[in-house]
Amino acid sequence: MSAVADLMIGQLHSAVQAAQRSGELLGVIAFATSGALLAVRKNLDIFGMAVLACSTALGGGVIRDLLVGRTPPAAFTDLTYLTAALLVTLVIFFRHPSARLTRGPLEIADAIGLGLFCVTGTVVAYTHGVGAPSAALLGMVTAIGGGVIRDLLGGQVPSVLRPDQDLYAVPALFGAATTAVLLHFGVYQAWTGFLAASLAIAFRLLARRFQWRAPQARYPTG
Repeated sequence: MSAVADLMIGQLHSAVQAAQRSGELLGVIAFATSGALLAVRKNLDIFGMAVLACSTALGGGVIRDLLVGRTPPAAFTDLTYLTAALLVTLVIFFRHPSARLTRGPLEIADAIGLGLFCVTGTVVAYTHGVGAPSAALLGMVTAIGGGVIRDLLGGQVPSVLRPDQDLYAVPALFGAATTAVLLHFGVYQAWTGFLAASLAIAFRLLARRFQWRAPQARYPTG
C-alpha cells in the first residue's frame, strides 16, 4: 500500500512540475510577443526586436533567480526559453499588425505573461525555501520585471510607475499572493495554479477595460 501511495505522490509531483514548466514556457512566449510588438511600434530592426523580446521574456525570471540564489539563472542553463523567445521574434518579424494596431495585441499578450509569471515565479521562490509572503513578492517581481525592462529599453517610463496607466502590479501581486496561500496550505496543484493565473489575467484585463487605477496623493489646496 505504501509503494502505491509513493507512486501516486511521485506521479502528482511530476504532473505539477510539467504544469510549472508549461506555464513558464507559455509566459515566455507571451512576454516575448509583447516585447517584439513594442519593437514593431518603435520601428526597431530585427536585432532590436530580439533584444526586447528576450529581455521581456527572461528578465523577470533572471531577477528572481538571482534573489533566491538560483545561479546561474534558468534562462542561461535551459536554452528552451531563449529559443522560444527568438522564435517568437522571427514570427512577429514576418507576420505582425501595422505599428498603429499593435497596442491591443501587445497589452493582451502582456496580461497573459503577467498572469502566468506571477504564479510560476511564486512557485520557484517557494520551492527554494523562501517563505510564503516573500515568495509572493518575488512572484510579483517575476511578473513585472520583464515589462519594466521592456519599457526602459523601449524609451518609455515603465507602465507600473505611471499614474495614468491602469493597474499592473496589483493584479500580479493578487495572483502571486493567491498562489502563495495555496502553497502554504499544501493545496497547490496544476489546476489551482492555472486558476490563480487566470484570475490575475482577468484582473489585469478588467483593469485595462474599465481603467482601474491606483489612488494618487493629492496636493494640498489653499
